[in-house]
Amino acid sequence: MNTLQSTDTGFDAEWRQLALAGLDDEGRALVERALTWSLPQYGQINAGESMAAHAAGTVSILAKLHTDATTRAAALIANTAPARDPNTLRSLTDTLANEFGHDVARLVRGYRALLRVSVAARESGESQKSDDAPQTEKLRKMMLAMAADLRIVLMRLASRLQTLRWHASAKQPPERPLARETLDLYSPLANRLGVWQIKWELEDLAFRFLEPVRYKEIAALLDDKRAGREAYIASVIKHIQETLQEHGIKAEVTGRAKHIYSIWNKMRTKGLEFADLHDIHALRIVVDDERTCYAVLALINQNYQVVQEEFDDYIARPKPNGYRSLHTVVVDGVHRPFEIQIRTHEMHEFAEFGVAAHWRYKEAGAKGGEERADSEYDRRLAWMRQLLAWGNDQISGAEPAIDADHAKLGEDDRIYVLTPQARVVDLPRGATPVDFAYHVHTDLGHRCRGARVDGHIVSLHTPLRTGQTVEIIAAKAGGPSRDWLNPQHGYLVSPRSRAKVRQWFNAVEVQQRIAQGQATLEKDLQRRGRTAVNLEQLAQEAGFARADDLYIALAKDEFSLRQFDAIFARLDNPDAEPDANERDLVLTQRSRPDSTERGARSGVLVVGVDSLMTQLARCCRPAPPDAIGGFVTRGRGVSVHRSDCHNFGALARRHPERIIEVSWGDTQETLYPVDVHVTAHDRPGLLRDLSEVFARLKLNVTGVNTLSRQSLARMVFTLEVGSGQELTKALGVLEGVDGVLKAQRR
Repeated sequence: MNTLQSTDTGFDAEWRQLALAGLDDEGRALVERALTWSLPQYGQINAGESMAAHAAGTVSILAKLHTDATTRAAALIANTAPARDPNTLRSLTDTLANEFGHDVARLVRGYRALLRVSVAARESGESQKSDDAPQTEKLRKMMLAMAADLRIVLMRLASRLQTLRWHASAKQPPERPLARETLDLYSPLANRLGVWQIKWELEDLAFRFLEPVRYKEIAALLDDKRAGREAYIASVIKHIQETLQEHGIKAEVTGRAKHIYSIWNKMRTKGLEFADLHDIHALRIVVDDERTCYAVLALINQNYQVVQEEFDDYIARPKPNGYRSLHTVVVDGVHRPFEIQIRTHEMHEFAEFGVAAHWRYKEAGAKGGEERADSEYDRRLAWMRQLLAWGNDQISGAEPAIDADHAKLGEDDRIYVLTPQARVVDLPRGATPVDFAYHVHTDLGHRCRGARVDGHIVSLHTPLRTGQTVEIIAAKAGGPSRDWLNPQHGYLVSPRSRAKVRQWFNAVEVQQRIAQGQATLEKDLQRRGRTAVNLEQLAQEAGFARADDLYIALAKDEFSLRQFDAIFARLDNPDAEPDANERDLVLTQRSRPDSTERGARSGVLVVGVDSLMTQLARCCRPAPPDAIGGFVTRGRGVSVHRSDCHNFGALARRHPERIIEVSWGDTQETLYPVDVHVTAHDRPGLLRDLSEVFARLKLNVTGVNTLSRQSLARMVFTLEVGSGQELTKALGVLEGVDGVLKAQRR
């Protein structure tokens, strides 16, 4: 076709021969139709490079990767001017599906979604934050998750490489954010996928623009050009192959010349000088079995001068990650060092695609540690790398290995969405805008009232997809809805978000009880004519650390207003003669170190004191075998608390001199009241089923407090138990009742 001969756009005969290489007649026709459709769309200039030239270069790179016709056609179309309006974009997608098939349309749509994410992150500065490793890694994972097809990732990598090639040939350095993004995002992706030819060129070009002085210094240190180094490697490979053949050893010998960025990175991370580097040139010899590895090593030692301190036997002593290979450094006749790795096919397979994959330790950096990655993410990467290796093994002219049937990725259990500032948020699959809001900030989640996804208002229970930009519409004040906790409504998927909503309602419930208790107390004080009393002091006289704790106890009927009679009587007449029980509190006069006596009906022993009145605190309701402590009150004997009680800890800090040691005595015939909190989905017959549990376990219920809102029931039962074992058994049985979410002791 004449359109493929257009030299002013880069689509000349040479390009045609390369772009169509390895395709059958149907594939060649598809690429030609895509170019005919795309040429009129290449009217704009992209950062100085024409869109037509960029598309031609991108497709040429993809052809060298043995991609299929669909990928090459999609690359031609995807590099046209993108549609901005959503309606136009949908219309374009439909047109592409009709013209070229749904596969091409899907690749174009995925490519442009990746491009949009990259541009948004670069404009916001996120991709420039090289020290923000978690955020950069999320961007990488999001790009792979968005690209449900490996070919989309390859298209994006090829496009970025073409952009850098153009800047290099035009001698126009790109913006630093673009070069920085290449090193932080695209090069590691190419590395993980094993697309080495793209990886090293991306790194060298980006490094050239970011650090031009260092780049030129290292280039000057190399004694010849890359072509010369590669020619030297080829000559060494030929010599080693001939040597092995003479001794009847079958082996695959490959080599490479280390690229400039890799040299600089090794010098920087390991603190080496250029003269200390021994792997500027490197060879790899792959043989059939382990014995042959050592036979090859012996031949290498006979033919070259060995650098003894650089030898490592990772076959006899594998690395902790299981990596096995022989590493040695030798010097040729002109004292030029090069590294040789010797391994079996099995070792090579493990090194390339197993837990010792090249990228794991290459990207660990100066710290030398190995990167821990998500196992599903690793599995998908290893699988894609094997596809690429398969494609490179194809003979010239064969059908391309990477096609639609083999390039699709598996489902991931995470999604990656963007804030309006292009920061990546990692959420579980199926997460909603409410989950997103709580992940960004708890207060934003509480005030969430609506959401825009990619600029469109959506309902709050809409499942999000990877690559979408989410903006939360929030009220100035307010809180969550109880409907959000109902799993049937689908507002929340993340357990973290659900926990934050529950915490909010628990805090609201506490504030309501405080207000209720405070109103009750103030009303009683008005009746007594004591409105000027200090409430904090009154709470401490009643045995509470704070006034709020007293209010909560009053609201829950755990403290009686009648108990204030004795407190006010003591406050009104502080000089009155204390009663017998109060006189017993002078421990220094009655102390007998080894004496312990039973407390009145509580089963509690007060160490060193005879017949001292004790009472179990209502705030924590201790029961055997809880660890307990005593607090000496004024006029009410010793108040016994659990050692981990919040009130007890506060009282101990304020009045450490009034803390006394107590222990459980004979509790066989004593029953202790404890509070059990039950949270359940409200339903008919729930209270009846719970009561049957108590009856079956022969537990006496002395108090019940229930609250039901928005299909969620919260109940507090005061039970009389003889020991902690009875309580534990009761909690286990309660959690087995249909609809019960949680049963626990307060």
